Amino acid sequence: MVVRSRVRMTGRSVVNLLCFGNRAVSLLYGNSLRSLHTSICNSSSQPRAGFKPEKVAVVTKTTRYEFEQQRYRYAGLSEEDLKQLLAMKGSSYSGLLERHNIHTNNVEHIVKSLRKEGIEVRVVKRGEYDEEVVRWADAIISAGGDGTMLLVASKVLSKDKPVVGVNTDPERSEGHLCLPVRYTRAFPEALEKLCRGEFRWLWRQRIRLHLEGTGINPTPVDLHEQQLSLEQHNQAHRITTMDTQRSTTPPPVMWTGTLNESFSKPSLLPIRSLNEIFIGESLSSRGISVHHRVKLKSFKPHVNLLLHRASYYEISVDDGPWEKQKSSGLSICTGTGSKAWSYNINKLAEQAVEEVLRIGKSQTGLNIPLSRDFIEKVTDEYNESLVFSPDDRRLFYSVREPIVNRVFSSSRQRGFASKVCVRSRCWDACMVVDGGTSFEFNDGAIATVSMSEEDQLRTVLLEN
Repeated sequence: MVVRSRVRMTGRSVVNLLCFGNRAVSLLYGNSLRSLHTSICNSSSQPRAGFKPEKVAVVTKTTRYEFEQQRYRYAGLSEEDLKQLLAMKGSSYSGLLERHNIHTNNVEHIVKSLRKEGIEVRVVKRGEYDEEVVRWADAIISAGGDGTMLLVASKVLSKDKPVVGVNTDPERSEGHLCLPVRYTRAFPEALEKLCRGEFRWLWRQRIRLHLEGTGINPTPVDLHEQQLSLEQHNQAHRITTMDTQRSTTPPPVMWTGTLNESFSKPSLLPIRSLNEIFIGESLSSRGISVHHRVKLKSFKPHVNLLLHRASYYEISVDDGPWEKQKSSGLSICTGTGSKAWSYNINKLAEQAVEEVLRIGKSQTGLNIPLSRDFIEKVTDEYNESLVFSPDDRRLFYSVREPIVNRVFSSSRQRGFASKVCVRSRCWDACMVVDGGTSFEFNDGAIATVSMSEEDQLRTVLLEN
């Protein structure tokens, strides 16, 4: 963030503030600054001919209605039981069913339109989507929202296989990565434009991951499927309610060979990230028990209080020196992902900008305007500079809430890079790809995060 406190401003902070103030003044008087992000039009190309695939896989999302059904199906709940359970949670059964039907109807509309054009179609639920489906299809349609699009893209390793996102519930889903929402109901028109070549290809850069070191497990965990598991749900719930009688014995250390055999060489993971990678402790909090003799009105005996667990790791940017860091985790995004979580991590609020400008004005004596309109313009320009083009081959890393003291440092809280290496010093950490797939990332594991031209994702741009 630009400023964390109104006090203890160093000379360097004042200089940075002046630069920020000058930038603000130039904005006020009309001197436009070059934005960090480039136009999408520059990152796309007009196809030489129309595109009509022979085989298309339509990968559909799991609706909230389906999610709730699957979540409790092993408990033997009837449909009436589900209605009552949802009502207890403040959710509307009829509302969820209505959204489910809207999604289903739009999927049927997509499938009928494709088959009418003589295209072979295979409808796949997200839980059935795998490498075999990717190999079979000439093109893949993501029927859902951005989350479904990210899942679909993660398994497509070739830049020659097009992926098209269609938002099947535009009223409830933003769909930044999908076609303009009007094509949800006018999908035949989108197909006609594809066949006539009236579109642009957009090759989105993606992140690849190499994993090496000790104690690694390259087997991924599908976070969506884990969430659907009733047993896992109950187990997660019990974490905050179990008493001190629960065993605290640490899990056994897996040892399969000699010391040399336990160190894994670099391995390229069979997944690509379209948005971002997050590295950090898998639980953002950990529990400590309250002794039953302690009388607290707001707590029951043997409950767990939640404390923040910092992520401990070492980081090297572009083959630079390793730096020990403790923070709330590390995010590394693409240009596509710069509009998503990374943007929200780094964006400034108007309140913060106003406070910084007030400090700058008082410290320097500069006539910095503090009108609401001016503060809004400065805030918008700064936040817009955090977004860059999907075809940009740079990574953007963000250290979340770094801890800085005599042991741990954070020379840069965020910045662009071509390669980022991270060595874990965590106890129970994970490396999460696009919020949907997780890999263990504990003490001794090393991740190399980079980009390659061959990993680009081929997507479609259609005019609204």
